Amino acid sequence: MDSTIAAALMISSGDGAVLGACLALAAATLLFIFYIQPDASDLAPHRSRLDQLMEQRDAIYDNLRDLRFEFRSGKYSEGDFEAMKTSLENDAAGVLAEIDRVTDAQVRRARGAAADAGRSGR
Repeated sequence: MDSTIAAALMISSGDGAVLGACLALAAATLLFIFYIQPDASDLAPHRSRLDQLMEQRDAIYDNLRDLRFEFRSGKYSEGDFEAMKTSLENDAAGVLAEIDRVTDAQVRRARGAAADAGRSGR
């Protein structure tokens, strides 16, 4: 009877390999779920250069609006207000110029691609 119990408890080498693979897969899954943290940049949507510039432009406009409100409420002197306003306006001009460069480059690329398609279609 002891030999039948021992035979029943023995795992064949094929079954051992399958069991080992299952345990390794389970361990890898647990490690992945609980210990690997995704990078924050992986979760953020990818933004184009134009999207970044538009966001920067909007932030500058918000800052100008807030600056005017704070000046009217008496928080800044006229000299300080003018200096900060000039700085923000210069920043806005730089961002708007960069937006123009980016959009002009995109328009030129689109026109060039359309012209290439027209030439190859002849």
